[in-house]
Amino acid sequence: MQLIKKLIKTNDKYDLSVFSKESVDELEKRIYEKNNKLYFDCLVREKSIQVKPEEIVRQLMIDKLLKEYNYPKELLQVEYTVTFGREKKSADIVILNKKDKTSPYIIVEVKKASAKDGKEQLKSYTNATGAPLAVWTNGQEINIYERLDPNYFEPLSDLPKYEETIEDVKQEIFTYLDLMVKDKLANERKSLKDLILELEDEVLANAGVDIFEEVFKLIFTKLYDEMQSADDRIQIERDFVRLKRQKPELTDKEILQGLLKENKNNVEGYRKLEFRSRGDAHHTKEVINKLFEKAKRKWPGIFDDGEPLRITDENHLQICVGYLQNVKLFNSNLQVIDEAFEYLVNKSAKGDKGQYFTPRNVIDMAVYMINPKPNEYVIDTAAGSCGFTVHTLFNVWNKLKNQGKANFHNFSNQRLTPEQIEYTSKVFGIDFDEKAVRVAKTLNMIAGDGKTNVIHLNSLDFTRWNEKIKDREWMRKYGEGYYRLLDLAVNRDEPKEFNFDIVLTNPPFAGDIKDNRLLAQYEIAYKENGKRVSKLSRDILFIERNLNMLKPGGRMAIILPQGRFNNTSDERVREYIMSKARLIAVIGLHVNTFKPHTGTKTSVLFVQKWNDDPNKGPLNPYKEDYEVFMAVSEKPGKDNSGQEVYKTDPETGERLLDEHGHLIQDHDLEEIAKEFEKWAKKEGLSFWK
Repeated sequence: MQLIKKLIKTNDKYDLSVFSKESVDELEKRIYEKNNKLYFDCLVREKSIQVKPEEIVRQLMIDKLLKEYNYPKELLQVEYTVTFGREKKSADIVILNKKDKTSPYIIVEVKKASAKDGKEQLKSYTNATGAPLAVWTNGQEINIYERLDPNYFEPLSDLPKYEETIEDVKQEIFTYLDLMVKDKLANERKSLKDLILELEDEVLANAGVDIFEEVFKLIFTKLYDEMQSADDRIQIERDFVRLKRQKPELTDKEILQGLLKENKNNVEGYRKLEFRSRGDAHHTKEVINKLFEKAKRKWPGIFDDGEPLRITDENHLQICVGYLQNVKLFNSNLQVIDEAFEYLVNKSAKGDKGQYFTPRNVIDMAVYMINPKPNEYVIDTAAGSCGFTVHTLFNVWNKLKNQGKANFHNFSNQRLTPEQIEYTSKVFGIDFDEKAVRVAKTLNMIAGDGKTNVIHLNSLDFTRWNEKIKDREWMRKYGEGYYRLLDLAVNRDEPKEFNFDIVLTNPPFAGDIKDNRLLAQYEIAYKENGKRVSKLSRDILFIERNLNMLKPGGRMAIILPQGRFNNTSDERVREYIMSKARLIAVIGLHVNTFKPHTGTKTSVLFVQKWNDDPNKGPLNPYKEDYEVFMAVSEKPGKDNSGQEVYKTDPETGERLLDEHGHLIQDHDLEEIAKEFEKWAKKEGLSFWK
């Protein structure tokens, strides 16, 4: 494999993951030198072919079609001529129909490992020849499509073998174990956002629907289907851990494939997943609509009872399902879904308000450092998709499971204990953007076994909260959580001050508040001479609001623009904070952290409210001089364009996966969090004793 790795390596990346190591090694053995150039003999043409990156992928694909899919060599043709009027082009590989052995059945377009183009060309070949199946691969990805009439292309979960039909593939028994083995995100190192972008281009851009709403509904429905297989998932993960211990030399994929082979004969062993494209588009629509209705009943308050799927074109819906069916959404940290929703919500203009979903590595750092306990109440007052609250749940659940041990990494899937379920009622989220609230509520309900305290409110305008009680629809969706929130207020009739132990938040930065009625409610809006300012940045008001949410001795982690820490004009803001709380830590985030949405330089501020009364909360008596933990992130896990940077295998350059099959972001925030833990214990901070 070393020679092929050298020949095909581009941009320090080597990836032929859709082909087996054995196939790659076998191809490498066939390479020979002639006239100072490298050649191998083509498996179909049976002639000498010079070794080039694209030809390597083609030979591996031919080998896969012959050995894995059992197509006889006589049905394969290479450089097949496709006629477009007077113009003639060549398709990379064609498999002829086994009945007449003349008409194309499958057309395969091959690209070198770094290439992403050629899909439109493939579709034009398929349309011109009338072939029902199309395959595109670059060695890292393999996409299989059925050409529907009129010229719609629906993704298939697999290619039919020689002895199978397209209907056989569509009607296959497909369980959660199959989903783990065939998970498109893990196998092709893709993100759900990438698939949604493809879905937009292929179908939704011209479907006349609200893309956010309809993709949200489909993801919501698929999550429900996966949740129905929770017992299967737990058993599979137990079996996986057991085999990993027994056979550490096997890769994760090999272990899953072994489990699949063991269980393939036991069709009754696992539940059959329902979120699948069926052979008939009308049947698919019926099944998915019924599944959506069940999901709405399971998780009420996300959609109106009568809200339907609005992708009415049956072919459109079938294609959408085809794109999503081989994606495993449920994972250890919900990041797969959250990344997609970040894109969708920002597309709906959330970013215009200066608020972006907080990167998960920043969230994990902040939650780890703030160190929540099972008896503590937590709130995010600008919750977005509720990354802070969901990851707080994961953190505390880990402690309940591991006798109080802190864990930077996320909670793994398993049945929740009564203590873990009880903790979900202590975690709250508020946001002004209703779409973000619905996303957050969904993620919290899924993570927290159906319970949620996510509420659609304007955190800053608390004097008008009681007006919401008059809105019957709002009360139906958020009433229970709202009353639980008021239980923590110092005065229920004036919900300004609360008794939360922890605030974790990333408030919106953009825009000034000029509303005199709103400014009048905030101490920080008044100058030393008693006069009120005419306007104030939104995030400054959030600083005071969040400090008021905390009980004495309570603590906060808040993301703020770097200017708040060093602008001379913000000296009054800094003095206000230090009069109310002890400055514990400042973590400077890399400028790439929030890219591609914004290049604003930010820092995470950690404070603990002053308190000298042990009856009111954790002791933190006021003092003038004390140490502050300072750190700067130099490795954000993103490049200058905002694309994630992942850890790679030093030998192959292939991107690594964690134990849940997810890409591992390459950042230094875990290291910073662990250093803070050492410092906090040495300093004797109340929440790290």
